[in-house]
Amino acid sequence: MATLKDVAAECGLTVTTVSRVLNNRGYISDETRKKVYAAMDKLNYRPNEVARSLSKKTTNTIGVIVPHIRHPYFSEMISNIENAASKKGYKIILCNTKGRNNKEKEYLDMCTSNRVAGIILFSASVAVQEFTDSNIALVTVERFVENGTAAVECDNRQGGELAAQHLIDCGCKKLLMVSGVSENLMPADDRAIGFEDVCKRNNVFYQIVSTSIGQYNSLDYHELLEGALELDEEIDGVFASSDLIAAQVLQVCAKIGRRVPEDLKIVGFDDVMISQITDPPISTIHQPIKEMAEAAVDMVIDASEGKTVPKRTLLPVTLVKREST
Repeated sequence: MATLKDVAAECGLTVTTVSRVLNNRGYISDETRKKVYAAMDKLNYRPNEVARSLSKKTTNTIGVIVPHIRHPYFSEMISNIENAASKKGYKIILCNTKGRNNKEKEYLDMCTSNRVAGIILFSASVAVQEFTDSNIALVTVERFVENGTAAVECDNRQGGELAAQHLIDCGCKKLLMVSGVSENLMPADDRAIGFEDVCKRNNVFYQIVSTSIGQYNSLDYHELLEGALELDEEIDGVFASSDLIAAQVLQVCAKIGRRVPEDLKIVGFDDVMISQITDPPISTIHQPIKEMAEAAVDMVIDASEGKTVPKRTLLPVTLVKREST
């Protein structure tokens, strides 16, 4: 069985350098990292994670807790987190709560017992009191908690402003916004604040409808959307708080005979793949998912190493114009 010394000899580096690569300590060039991993593959060397965790108090593992795996936004975010973690020599433990509080507590305990370097948390309902006296780094994405280590958010208010202004600039006179879950207070609620401010400044009629936790868990908004659009046939612009909802607005419009963009224009939020493959493709607010994922991973690693990280990071959003407007 190959040893650390064998790996060092194979790639022409010192044992100390190889150890630094495996433990992600200090600056390591990409070239050096590639040499070490190539030698490990050739020799079929596998580091003893248990021994490493006992000596380091943590593993090179990051816990990621999400409420949905099949939601397009979380799918893309998970992919980017895994990629960012891998580049830093870390793995992820993925936990899908599916909105169940008992699973959230179970996953928090599991991450703790597995000596993760930190946790990236997306869920809106996880109770985080237990982290107050914990040494585990807790980085939240699109959620802010006072006792968390750090939070990464996009500028949701700016996104709401951009969406409303774009619909108004496109000639819309009567706007509808489909907002977030009414039962949970989240930073994404600021999208409605920005949307409302712009509508008021431009003296444009608007209404905002909230979604329910049941709709969020099932990812099915068709009934809500059909009811809203049939109740007021003069609505000519819709801002959906996710591209998933925007895609379902398109489906409802096809069902009730509303043409997009001729009769009704649609703006989504997130800029995930679904917004590009609908017919027509959906104009949307681009959320910097890749940058948010990278920031969250960096903060977990820095905090686990005792470095100071910013308490709250806010990244800007941009408007992407497509055929739905």
